[in-house]
Amino acid sequence: MRMTISHPLLARRPAYTAPALGFIPDEPEMALVQGRVHEASGPARRSFAMWLAAQTEGPVLWIAPALGQEKLNSDGVCAWINPARLIFVSPKRTEDLLWTMEEVLRSGAVALSIADLPALPSLTQVRRMHLAAETGSKSATGSSSGLLLTPGQGGAAGVETRWHLSPRHAGARECWRLERRRARAAPPKDWTVCKDTNAHKLSIKRS
Repeated sequence: MRMTISHPLLARRPAYTAPALGFIPDEPEMALVQGRVHEASGPARRSFAMWLAAQTEGPVLWIAPALGQEKLNSDGVCAWINPARLIFVSPKRTEDLLWTMEEVLRSGAVALSIADLPALPSLTQVRRMHLAAETGSKSATGSSSGLLLTPGQGGAAGVETRWHLSPRHAGARECWRLERRRARAAPPKDWTVCKDTNAHKLSIKRS
């Protein structure tokens, strides 16, 4: 999937078409531009991370504190991706979490890096990660994207997009309320997203 980014002030220049990660078919406005850093918060933010990971190939790096953090459940992971694809990095010092993320993005070694953070990063830290992702995306391996999982309501400054995911299960069917709270080229919006019965696919619940 590719996403077109344009602006009236840039009318004299051709629109930039960036590759994007789309976790629901034929819903381009829900896709995330690759080669940038995004944010997800909410009680189901780790499910959001799995949705994105399912759209990539190869290893996915999961960076989280060594202590005091919820761990992924392999049963939940395998509903979306092969758990063997996950590489866990657990720095002992909190300040090393974002440093690790920055270095991995710059290397371009993996398509998606996820940082499960205990607190919000600063604007300067996010900008550094954007620059690192831009550098990594020029490598032979392709786009290098980052996802920050933040506590509470989130609100990291400088991210490309900001999402919030919370469960809205309906009986035996798994559903979530997905909010796009911030995007550089799109207004806030929300959807009800459901997992298709007997399939590891997502669709929008139409009212």
